[in-house]
Parts: sequence; C-alpha cells; structure tokens
Amino acid sequence: MTAITITLVLLASVVASSIVARLMARRLPLPLPFVQIALGGLLASLFDVHIGFEPEVFLLLFIAPLLYLDGWRIPSEGLLGDKWTICALAFGLVLFTVAGAGYFIHWIIPAVPLTVAFALAAVLSPTDAVALSAIAARTPIPRRLLHILEGEALLNDASGLVCMRFAVVATLTGTFSFVDASATFLWLACAGAAAGVAVAVLANAGKDWISRRYGEEPGSQILISLLIPFTAYLLATQISASGILAAVAAGIAMNYEERTGNALPVTRIRRAAVWDAIQFAANGAIFVLLGYQLPAIVEGAEHVVREAGHQGGLWLPVYVLAINTVLLLLRAIWVWITLRLFLFGPARAERKARKPGWRLTMITALAGVRGALTLSGIMTLPLALADGTPFPARDLAIFLAAGVIIASLIVANLGLPALLRGLELPPDISRHREEDAARVAAAQAAIDAIERSLRAPPATQMEADLQMQAGARLIEQYRRRIDARSPNEADPDFARRSDEIERRLRLIGLAAERNEYYRFARNGKLHGDLTNLLVREIDLLESRFTRN
Repeated sequence: MTAITITLVLLASVVASSIVARLMARRLPLPLPFVQIALGGLLASLFDVHIGFEPEVFLLLFIAPLLYLDGWRIPSEGLLGDKWTICALAFGLVLFTVAGAGYFIHWIIPAVPLTVAFALAAVLSPTDAVALSAIAARTPIPRRLLHILEGEALLNDASGLVCMRFAVVATLTGTFSFVDASATFLWLACAGAAAGVAVAVLANAGKDWISRRYGEEPGSQILISLLIPFTAYLLATQISASGILAAVAAGIAMNYEERTGNALPVTRIRRAAVWDAIQFAANGAIFVLLGYQLPAIVEGAEHVVREAGHQGGLWLPVYVLAINTVLLLLRAIWVWITLRLFLFGPARAERKARKPGWRLTMITALAGVRGALTLSGIMTLPLALADGTPFPARDLAIFLAAGVIIASLIVANLGLPALLRGLELPPDISRHREEDAARVAAAQAAIDAIERSLRAPPATQMEADLQMQAGARLIEQYRRRIDARSPNEADPDFARRSDEIERRLRLIGLAAERNEYYRFARNGKLHGDLTNLLVREIDLLESRFTRN
C-alpha cells in the first residue's frame, strides 16, 4: 500500500469514526478516541497490510503541530498564574513517576530490566490534554484546573521523553551519570525552548514586514503558521535539543504574537478553520494508528510474557491494570501534595480548613490520561543493543504502554463524569468583571473613534446627513452596550442574561436571513456568486454568536 493510499485510508477512517461516534451517542456515548482505536483494530483484522510506524517521523508530522497548537491556544495567564503548580506536576511528578513506577514494573515483571522499566515509566509519565478534552467535552471541568492540566501536558512531554532517553542510554551502555544527565537536560530544555521562540519571532517579524510593505495575503499567512512548528522541531533536533519543547515554545510565542492584532480578520478566521481541521485529522489518525498497531503489539508481547514464566496472554491485562493503578496512586499522592502547597497553602491565614479534598484530588489524578506521545515515544525504543542482541522486553514495553493508554482513557471516561456530576463551581467574579471592563472600554473607544471621524468635512450635504445618521445609530448601539455592562447592584447578572437573550434572537434572525437567500437562489432570483457572498456574511456573523 502506497503512502498516499495509507494517508487517504487514515483520513477516511477519522471521518468514519466521527460518524459512528455520533450515531452511538444516544445509546452508548463513547469518547471519540475509543471509537477510533476500535476502528483501527478492525482495519488491522480486515486488511493484511503493514503500515510502517517511524517514531521520529510520527513526532514531526503529528505531535509537533498538535503541541504547537496547544501552546498557541492555551491562555498565557493560566500558565503564569499557576506556574509553580504546573511546574511541580510537569517536572516533579515525572521524576516521582519514573522512580516509583519504574521499580514497580521491574518488581512485578522481573523479565523487564530495571533500566527498561525506567524507560517505560518515563514514557508513561506525560499526560495528554487532547485525549482529556475528548473525554471531558460534556463535563464542567473548572477553568483553572483545566488550565493547570493543559499546562502540565504541554511541559511534561519534554521532561518525560528526556528521562526516557537517559534510561535507554543506560540500557545500551550500562552506565549512567547524574551530572551528564543534568547538563543534557538543561541543554535540551533551554536550547529547545530558545529555538522554538526564535523561529516563531523571526517568522512573524518577516511576515509582518512583508505585510506592511506589500499587503497581507491570507493564504501565505496561513502557510507560514503551518511551517513554524516543523521548522522549530527540525532546528531543535539539529542542535541536539528537544524538538517537542521547541514546538511548544513556538506555540506560546505565537500566543503573544496574536495579541499584537497585526493579522487581518479574514486571515484569523481562515487560519483558525485550517488549524481546527488539522487538529481533528491528526488526533484521529493517531488513535486509528494505535488501534491498527494493537494486534501486532499483543502478539509480540505474549512471547515476552512466556519468558517471564507465565503461560498464555491472560497476564497481559493484569500487568496493564496493575501498572495503571500504581500510576494513578502515585499521581494522586503527588497531586494532593502539590495542591496543598501551591493552591491551598497561600490561604492558610484565613483560619479555615484549606486542604485539597479527596474529590478534587481524584479529579486531577484521573485527568492524567495518556495519549499519542506515550505511543510515539515507546516506539522509539531501539531494536537491538550495541552487540546486536535484541533490545530486552521491547515488545512487552510497547504493549504495556498501549494498554495503559487505553486503560487510562477508560478509567477517566467512567470516573470523571461521576466525580464532576453535581460539582458546584463558584462563579468567576473576577473574570466577569474583567470582561465587563474590557467591553465598556472597547465601546467607549469605538464611540470616540466614530465621533472623530464625524468631524471630518464631508464632500456633499447629502453625505453629511447620511454620515450623521449612520454615526448616531452606531453610537447608540455602543452606548447601550456601556449601559448594559455598567455595575447594577440590583441585578449583577443583568448583562449576561441580556446577552443570552440577544444572542438567541440574533441566531433566529440570521438563520431566517440565510434561508431566504437560499430560497431566492433556488428560484433563480439571485446569482450564485452573490449568494455565496451573502451567505458567508451571515455565517461569519453567526460564528460570533455561536458557542462551541
């Protein structure tokens, strides 16, 4: 099967999995990754075709752009506001997991050498924010907790892969130096982050200069945004730094670049649509590939299980469940300590019980699902040692990693909705106040700009009258927005209820407008190109008032 055919089959499988998940939503609601894994396994059983899995290519083509997009879209305030909590989870928890889970894996499966067990534990330590969002799409995860989990998932990828790299080197050479490992880690992290930021800054500076000089072309702007994560990853790998962290850093730099507002609105709209499609396709392809690889992974793992002294493959799920349980316990312990130190610690002076409850601890622990990076990382294990002998327990390690991915998804899918059900979240008053203040300031700025424009002498008296009428209508709209957002002690939720009612009525009106345009087109009263233009205008307006 050629590469083009494989790509088309993967994309068609992603589309099919989405349709199947929607058809099953009412009777058996399953997260989309489950359906995609099952579909991949079905394809493997129906077609005796080998799909090559090159981990380095996989990291470049799938993981780098996805992490770049996560870094781009995560709120920077969420990263900075809880930076100590995120760092404790992204780095401290990784080391805690490598040590605890590594010794446990070696103890429960003696056939797995200790260094290989450490490598497996290291690749199991990173969490996957995308898999979490797929599971928790229908559950009210607190915003602050979601930002912490997203920040952790962005940063622990690099730390987990670095730890795995050290464990693999120790397996190949039989030696380990803490000093060398620390120096290597600093270089991988610092140089990787610097490479990502440099690529993003230079690319944006270049495109902004071209746009100012020759005008902006949305297609080229979108293409530049697509090239940035791959360039950052490749540059980092060329200097022996972390390509994963380079992609994340480039995404975070793009987050700040976005705030300059240099891009045209049409560019931002089209670019967001392109990246949404890429994110959907890449995530789906990853889980379909995981399902496709499972039969071969299970077959290879059974041989190692027999070497460990057990007959048959019944011990494989036992190993997976045991490892997943230990990972969950280790994470719960570290989460409880971290939340107590960094989230509840500053509030101890209030003379109230400020300890993380078991419910919040378990929600945070269960949210640590494993995903695509774990699979791609474990597949990078060498095939042989330096003397040519097979790498010990490689097939079993790959199976255990794949099994833990699926088990963590199942546990989170079952546990999170139950823990989050009925969870009363206090309203984010500070966020509402920030929104109100920003909307009032923006409306006042618009009024000032319109009034300045109205002072310019018009060409004719008719133009002056029309200009005054149009300006008065717009200024009145902005003044109503200011009045609605002004403090109202009698009803603090007045603005939000008013916005909701206005949003609903606007959507009804826009839908009616669009249907009428289509009716005119069907009756031959409106040209096709004009129909497309008017409908696109309605779609853009509707996207403003539609909540995804």
